[in-house]
Amino acid sequence: MPNGFVNVLKAPGITSHDIVAHLRKVYGMKKIGHAGTLDPAAAGVLPIALGKATRMLEYMDNADKSYTAEVTFGYTTDSGDDTGNVIEEAPYQMPTIEAIKQVLETFRGEIKQRPPMYSAVRINGQKAYNLARKNIEVEMPERTVVIHAIDFHEMTENGFVFSVKCSKGTYIRSLCMDIGKKLGIPAVMSFLVRTHVGEFKLENAWSTEEIGMLPHKALCPMDFPIKHLPEYKITEDEALMIKQGKKINVAENVEFVDKFIRLYTDKEFAGIGRYVFSERKIAPHKVVL
Repeated sequence: MPNGFVNVLKAPGITSHDIVAHLRKVYGMKKIGHAGTLDPAAAGVLPIALGKATRMLEYMDNADKSYTAEVTFGYTTDSGDDTGNVIEEAPYQMPTIEAIKQVLETFRGEIKQRPPMYSAVRINGQKAYNLARKNIEVEMPERTVVIHAIDFHEMTENGFVFSVKCSKGTYIRSLCMDIGKKLGIPAVMSFLVRTHVGEFKLENAWSTEEIGMLPHKALCPMDFPIKHLPEYKITEDEALMIKQGKKINVAENVEFVDKFIRLYTDKEFAGIGRYVFSERKIAPHKVVL
């Protein structure tokens, strides 16, 4: 059974669940998961974990993401993209490139954002999109997200294209609508491509057809997306202790500031250890030996 990650190039019009179902057939296994759902209409990077690699997904939770998005002016929808029901339309004058650039700059850094109603955010235990489908109106809670970079690319006939690098939890649909509000024009997100998730880059992504032809060549090692965690070499005896659920001592000349540590023997990736600061020991957290 293969254990590792696949950097999938998701095409528009299919769901993240469709990708998982396809790869279950390709690799002949059930234990498959993904990091960071993409909307059906969106395209781009979708990291997929196979087998034991699914246990590494939680360490990718805070991975930054990058997108290229298209904004279309003149209307807004209940979903924030061009697939939703129109809730506002208005005539507009196309803003200048300079005006767009000035507005984009106001979103750089830490911002408050309200997710769209058609999202997976939970409200009183229920997903917001389920409430929206039942026509139940609720106030979506604001959240704080970070926009690390945001740049204008080009004008289109009815809008413009921009790129953004952002923190976990950022909704690009909301960002597009908020940009429109600052320009005084109703707007929606009309296209979205995710260009990176942590270590996974668009230029290295594989289409489902390519994966089907070369499944093992598309496979990345289990530790590929968690290189941001510090690394620590352990002996075979220490690996056995970790496997048995025991803590191991840390070498005197080693200091850690992170909670989670990548553990390696001379031969292979052993898993994730949890550093116990008060004891200067490493406890097993996720063992893959």
